Amino acid sequence: MGSNHTTRSNLALGLQIVTRGIDRLSLWLGRFCALLMLLMVLAAIAVVALRYGLDLGSVALQETVLYLHGALFTLGAGFTLKAEGHVRVDIFYRNWGARRRAWVDLLGTALLLLPFVGFIGWQCWDYVLTSWARQEGSVEAGGLSLVYLQKSLLLGLVLTLGAQALAELARNLALLLAGGRSS
Repeated sequence: MGSNHTTRSNLALGLQIVTRGIDRLSLWLGRFCALLMLLMVLAAIAVVALRYGLDLGSVALQETVLYLHGALFTLGAGFTLKAEGHVRVDIFYRNWGARRRAWVDLLGTALLLLPFVGFIGWQCWDYVLTSWARQEGSVEAGGLSLVYLQKSLLLGLVLTLGAQALAELARNLALLLAGGRSS
């Protein structure tokens, strides 16, 4: 019985180490997205100031705002998951004990979130590769020639949200392996 407990403790410790590494990446991406948000706001202000102040338009600047907006959503999804910022209906959940919440989170991540992330990756793979093969650019005159990079953010979503989902899975599994009674 002591060997089984040691194995479970070692597994829980290993899971915690992996989780901390992914959490650090998500936090870094969250800070990076904060910078992107600032850049997006400044670019949007520039679009408005140029248009209404100087009667000038810039398709490239408008597309930059759209690209930054897309980057915020795709690269920030993992951070939002880590910060528990995604929409959740927790009428019952908030009153449950830590172990019961861990079971719900573990099952929800394993049965819903990870398959969804995998589906997104599967569905967007050819879409992104085709865009890269064509070096796809804007259809607008004066637009950015980086549409293939924008579409690649879909794979960034899959990687960052998928990694954080695995960290959440590991965190909940470690909590459950740590023992104690179910709440």
